[in-house]
Amino acid sequence: MSLPVHLVPSLDGVAVGATVEVTGDEAHHAVAVRRLRVGEQVVLTDGEGRSVTGAVTATGKRSLTVEVATVASSDKPSPAFTVVQALPKGDRGELAVEVLTEVGVDVVVPWAASRSVAVWKGERAVKAHAKWQATAREAGKQSRRSWLPTVTPLASTDAVRELVAEADLAVVLHEDASVPLSGVEVPASGRVVVVVGPEGGIAPEELAALEAAGAVTVRLGDEVLRTSTAGVVAVAALLSRTDRWR
Repeated sequence: MSLPVHLVPSLDGVAVGATVEVTGDEAHHAVAVRRLRVGEQVVLTDGEGRSVTGAVTATGKRSLTVEVATVASSDKPSPAFTVVQALPKGDRGELAVEVLTEVGVDVVVPWAASRSVAVWKGERAVKAHAKWQATAREAGKQSRRSWLPTVTPLASTDAVRELVAEADLAVVLHEDASVPLSGVEVPASGRVVVVVGPEGGIAPEELAALEAAGAVTVRLGDEVLRTSTAGVVAVAALLSRTDRWR
């Protein structure tokens, strides 16, 4: 059985034999929900490539102390994957973030595409962004990632175009594309950007702007996937051709 994973702000400089205290909501979840007790083993990670394993030595209502038995660190995955996700309607945005995190995406960029049904403005934007961040955090723990993904603030099409221009490979998923995703060459390092449009499809002017910035428009297959699942399928297909999955 896999050990439970919990997040801490930082594990920089932590060595075997040290004690690490978990506080706040994270500790409350460990003690009150998971019912971790003294003597049980747990994994702590800071989401920046560092993790430790150790036994619980003390618990409180909103605190948890762990004595470190092992320390591990990992390099940042390469190539890095960024998914630009057009805002879906309902809770499909959180579904997209969840599965993208589980598959190994490094950055998720919410995109206000012109045909997106959902709109993030004012307080709603703050709450929606916080939900995406929380979903990424929990999915990262569930999938036992030592590097957690970043969910950026809402991006405009101009900002997405800049991401595409800076990428080592950028693809836009489109059902009418003539180039299959399998036909693009995946770089061994650098950054790969995958752009996923909204339910209504990417507008012609948006597609033209992204292509002008260097993106390759590709199709996944004959089937048309929903915006909340297309990204994870595309990333998995690309990851399978990198050292990250070999």
